[in-house]
Amino acid sequence: MLVAGGQLCGEYGIESSWFPIVEPDPSHTKLRLAREGLEAIERITTPIAAVAVIGPYRSGKSFLLNQLLSLSCNEGFGVGHMRYTKTKGIWVWGTPIELDINGVKTSVFYLDTEGFESVGKSNVYDDRIFSLATVLSSVLIYNLPETIREADISRLSFAVELAEEFYGSLFSFLTLLFHPCLSLSLELRVKGQDVAFEPAKLLWLIQRDFLQGKSVQDMVNEALRRVPNSDGDKNIDKVNQIRDSLAVMGDNSTAFSLPQPHLQRTKLCDMKDAELDPDYVKKREQLKEVVASIIRPKIVQGKSLNGKEFVSFLEQIIDALNKGEIPSTGSLVEVFNKGILEQCLKLYTEQMANMVLPMQGESLQKAHEEQRDAAMEVFEEQHFGRRHARKSVDQLEEDIEKVYKNIMLANEYQSSKLCEALYTRCEDTMDELQALRLPSMAKFNAGFLLCNQSFERECVGPSKSNYEQRMMKMLGKSKSLFIKEYNQRLFNWLVVFSLVMVVLGRFVIKFFLVELGAWTLFIFLETYTRLFWSTESLYYNPVWHSFLATWETLVYNPILDLDRWAIPICVIAAIFVVYWRCYGRMQHGPRWSLPVYSNRKDQRRSE
Repeated sequence: MLVAGGQLCGEYGIESSWFPIVEPDPSHTKLRLAREGLEAIERITTPIAAVAVIGPYRSGKSFLLNQLLSLSCNEGFGVGHMRYTKTKGIWVWGTPIELDINGVKTSVFYLDTEGFESVGKSNVYDDRIFSLATVLSSVLIYNLPETIREADISRLSFAVELAEEFYGSLFSFLTLLFHPCLSLSLELRVKGQDVAFEPAKLLWLIQRDFLQGKSVQDMVNEALRRVPNSDGDKNIDKVNQIRDSLAVMGDNSTAFSLPQPHLQRTKLCDMKDAELDPDYVKKREQLKEVVASIIRPKIVQGKSLNGKEFVSFLEQIIDALNKGEIPSTGSLVEVFNKGILEQCLKLYTEQMANMVLPMQGESLQKAHEEQRDAAMEVFEEQHFGRRHARKSVDQLEEDIEKVYKNIMLANEYQSSKLCEALYTRCEDTMDELQALRLPSMAKFNAGFLLCNQSFERECVGPSKSNYEQRMMKMLGKSKSLFIKEYNQRLFNWLVVFSLVMVVLGRFVIKFFLVELGAWTLFIFLETYTRLFWSTESLYYNPVWHSFLATWETLVYNPILDLDRWAIPICVIAAIFVVYWRCYGRMQHGPRWSLPVYSNRKDQRRSE
């Protein structure tokens, strides 16, 4: 039996005992939240369960809820007696019923929904009300007057689709009860995981006084029997598929009916239990017991919901149902997979962020494929839904591709930045080698090779091919220019060297052989080039090649880089010569002087 708990509406700031939590928008096609009622629910800290009653308008849903709550019409939900529906949207009874369910204190709310097929509403609005009640409630009472109609079976397509989407062939009816109800419960676990949410247990309440020779079970079987479709009508095929699903789930079922409480239905609110049909009162009490026995806290992603979480869940579902023209399981799958998509995308992004850029395009592509497959594997393990999850997979792939494109752009930028720095460094090195004080082909080749090797080794990424072409052109031009100037610079150096040695041999060292050798070299260089009409002719002479080999050995070798040490060596030599000229003869006498240039004054003094 249901026993009212101690929590009253006043404790939650609500003046009325019942209030809306979902309302229609002005166009009466979509749903929106009623914040005042939600604020009251958000204050509840215990697990929540919801019992909702749905059905056609004027079918007695509000009266039924009052009967379940043991309330009169004046105390409970408002009951209408007009041609239009009294309840707009979804209303909640403000005093939750507190039940102990498997040792867990649970707050049970009773929800009254706007009736189907009312005047002035679109079919899509009815579908949204039904879909929301199906997903939101723990127990869904489908209140049907007298019989099961074709429209009732068609409306169940959403519930069947949910079952197939989240459970596949593993879902089953736990109980099917007509009179007082037909109970549908779907298994909660697939592959050992909690499903997105626990669907409502569906209670089909058939209010009927006579069966015309048929049992309730016969009526159910007849309603779920396939309709012949020789013309191949797609709508009939769809309804037949729903019938097949419901028939499979209802193999082990028992059906009961709930009799009418009284013939004068418009006066039911004024009647006490003693005035109602005793059989009805008896069956009503059985219905209360059945409802109490199957109520469970609302489970979403393996967790029971408190007030704040229940409201958040409601907000997500309304957003999903309002997305398209019609409520769809696919939109709900997107809601439940949204967090998983974000988690998988974050996993991919974090792993790719660990990549050190720049890197080769093939390596980056391989890393992308590995991390994408890893993210997809996580999604496959955790996602909800079967067929409609394909859209979530496509969304994840699209988001991953967007991130990957940004990473590729970053890789190209880093590659270009690195290769540009290496190219600039090599260009500066080539310029320095062009300006060697003592030109050396060996030193140029060593710098050329080192620069080329460092570029090949350090320049990576998609920009490498472009910079390789630029690098080869630059190095080729530098080498051609160096070779072109190399012989001419050496020739000029030899001419200058011969003249310097003439001056040193005559005036500084005063050694006739040094002066003679220097004049010989100078005359040779000038006369040879005049005889053969060009300086370039000298460069093919074997003697010149021998000179080049000697020059390269002296200027650049593993022991000494003469270009670097030429100035210090010249300074030291100059200091030595000055010292020798100024102090050597004074300390050591004429024997230190070279004998070729002795003047007469020196001879007379010696005599």
